[in-house]
Amino acid sequence: MIDNQDHRAEAAYPRPQLRRDDWTDLNGVWDFDVDDADRGLADGWLADDHEFGRRITVPFPPESSASGISDPGYHPVVWYRRTLDLEPPGEGELIKLHFGAVDYAAAVYLDGELVGDHVGGMTPFSVDVTRQLRRPGPHRLTLRVHDDPLDVAQPRGKQDWRTETHGIFYHRTTGIWQQVWAERVAVDHVADVAWTADLDAESVTAELDLASSDDQRDAAVTVRVRLSYDGELLADQTATAARGERSLVRLHLPRLGMPMERERLLWSPERPRLIDAEITLIVDGVETDRLSSYLGLREVAVRDGQFLLNGKPYYSRLVLEQGYWPESHLTAPNPEELAEEVRLIKELGFNGARIHQKVEDPRFLYWCDRLGLLVWGEMANAFVYNEKAATRLTREWLDVVRRDRSHPSIVCWVPLNESWGVPGISDRADQQHFATALYHLTKALDPTRPVISNDGWEHTESDIWSIHDYSPVPEDLTAKYGSPEALQASLTEKAPNRRRVLLGEREYRGQPIMITEFGGLSYAPSQGERWFGYATVTSADEFLNHFASLVTAITDLPDVAGFCYTQLTDTVQETNGLLAEDRSAKLPIEELRKIITRPARSIPAEVVDGFRRRAAAASAGGTNGKAPVQEKGTGKSHVAHE
Repeated sequence: MIDNQDHRAEAAYPRPQLRRDDWTDLNGVWDFDVDDADRGLADGWLADDHEFGRRITVPFPPESSASGISDPGYHPVVWYRRTLDLEPPGEGELIKLHFGAVDYAAAVYLDGELVGDHVGGMTPFSVDVTRQLRRPGPHRLTLRVHDDPLDVAQPRGKQDWRTETHGIFYHRTTGIWQQVWAERVAVDHVADVAWTADLDAESVTAELDLASSDDQRDAAVTVRVRLSYDGELLADQTATAARGERSLVRLHLPRLGMPMERERLLWSPERPRLIDAEITLIVDGVETDRLSSYLGLREVAVRDGQFLLNGKPYYSRLVLEQGYWPESHLTAPNPEELAEEVRLIKELGFNGARIHQKVEDPRFLYWCDRLGLLVWGEMANAFVYNEKAATRLTREWLDVVRRDRSHPSIVCWVPLNESWGVPGISDRADQQHFATALYHLTKALDPTRPVISNDGWEHTESDIWSIHDYSPVPEDLTAKYGSPEALQASLTEKAPNRRRVLLGEREYRGQPIMITEFGGLSYAPSQGERWFGYATVTSADEFLNHFASLVTAITDLPDVAGFCYTQLTDTVQETNGLLAEDRSAKLPIEELRKIITRPARSIPAEVVDGFRRRAAAASAGGTNGKAPVQEKGTGKSHVAHE
C-alpha cells in the first residue's frame, strides 16, 4: 500500500499541481433526477420547491452502482441539486466552484440563476459565484446536464451507444464523474501555471496565468517563485508582471550543470524526483495569493529510431489502461485506488501506461508523477467525421493539453486512435488534413513532447510510428518486424487490419517504431458468458507461456523501441487483462514481471545490464528466471527455470 501520509494529503486536493489551503469538498449525496422529455426548464425544476425523485453520490456516474442509481438506460438530460452553505466572501475575495469533468454539456445555476456553462465531457471548468454568495444563504446549487447517448459526433471514447455493452465498448458515463469543490481566492490570484524544464539551459520556466477582477491595471504586481528539493532551496526568482495577464518567470538552476547534482535531481520512472514549488503573488506590496505546486526535471525526445529520456535511449514498456472500475466506471472508487493502480502497473514491471480513450483524473497523474510512471495522454474520440465533430474534438483536446502539460509523467500526446472519428482518412484529404492539424496544434501548445497523429495505423504526421498488431503467433511478429526489409514493407505496404501504417510519402526523421497494441490474451469464459479477446487460452500455464512468447518476440525485434500490451485489467466483457476487474492477478506477478522486464534487443545497454545481472546472480549462487524459450517447430514457448 502507499503509506506516505504527506503525499496522500497532497493528492487529496482535486488539482494537485495548483494547491491552496482554503477549499471545500462538494462531493457526496446530491438530489438527482432524469429528464427524458427535456421538460425540466419549462416545468420549473429550478424552483426552490421542486422535488427531485432520487439521490446520487457524486462524483460517480448514474450508470454505476457506486452512485446509488445503477441506471444504464438512455437519459439524455439529467439534473443535480444540493445545498451550498459557505461562509460569504470577504472583502477582496472570490469564491469559485470547480468541476473536474461533467459529461457532456453542463449548465450551472445558483438559486435559479444561470452562473456558468461548459461543453466537453473530459475537461474541467470553473464558475465564479462571488456575487450570488454575498446574499444570505443557504443557497441552492443546481446542474442541468445534456449528454446525448446516441451522438457519435461527440467525443465519447469507449462509451457504448447501444443499450447493452458490446465488443470493446463499455457503459456510458453521464453527468458528473470527477471532483466538485469550492475554492476561496483573492481578487488577484494565480489561475494556472505551466512548467517547462530546459536541461541544457539549466533552467525552468514558469508560465503563470494571473487572474484579476479589478479593472485598475496600473497596480504594481510581483510574482515570486521558489523551487526546492527535499527541503533544500534550488532557486528563488522574483519578476514583475501585469495585472490579469500571462507572466513568465525563468529560474536558473546551476546544479543542473554539475553531473552528480544533475543525476540527483532528474525525474525518471526509476527515480521519480519531484521539485517542490511555492508561488507568491504580490499586488501593491500586499501578498494576495500563495500556492503550492511541483514539477519534474526531465526531457523527452525522439532521435535515430529511439525514444530518449533525459538524453538516453529508453525502452517503453507500456500497458493499455482503460481506467475503468466495475462498481464506479470511469471514476475511481476512492482516491486510494488511483495510487494503487499506479503501484500495480509498476509492480508488474511496466514503466508506463497508455491511458486509453479517456482523460484521467489529475490525481492519477499526480501518482504517476510521484511514483514514476510514463504516461501517454490520449483523447476520447468521436466515431464520425464532420465539421461539428472536428470542432468539438479540437476544442476539448487543446484544453486537455493545457491542463496536463506540466506533468512530468506525460511523455507523449495521442489525439486520435485507430482512425476513430476519421473513418475515411485513408483516401479523404479533409480527414488527413484534420489529423495533421491536430498534430501541429498540439506541437504549437507543447513542442516538448512527441505527438502521434493517429495511433496504430494510417499515420499522417507523427513523431513515433506506432503499430497495432494482435497477431497471436509470435513468429508472425518476427516475420513482419524482425528485419529492416520486413519492417519497411510493414510500414508502407502490408499492414495489420488491412490498413496501411503510413499514409502517403512520409519523411523519415528518426521516428521510433513501437508496437503500441498487441496481445489481448483472454481466458476462455464460462458457458454463456459474454466476452471479448484477441486470442483465447484455457489455463494459467497456457496464458503465461503464450504471454511470454509474444513479449519475447517483441523485445527481440532489433528496430522496435517499445511496446504497449493490451491490457491491464478485464473490463466489462473484455476479459483480456493481466488482472481481473477487481485488480487481483491472474498469474503470479513476479513471473509476469520477469517477462515484461526482459532486456530489449534494440537497447544495447539493457542487454549488457541483463548479462551482468545474470552473471552476478550466478556468481552469488542465486537463481534467476531465464527468458522464455521457443519450442522448435511448435510455435509455442515456455518459461524455463533453473
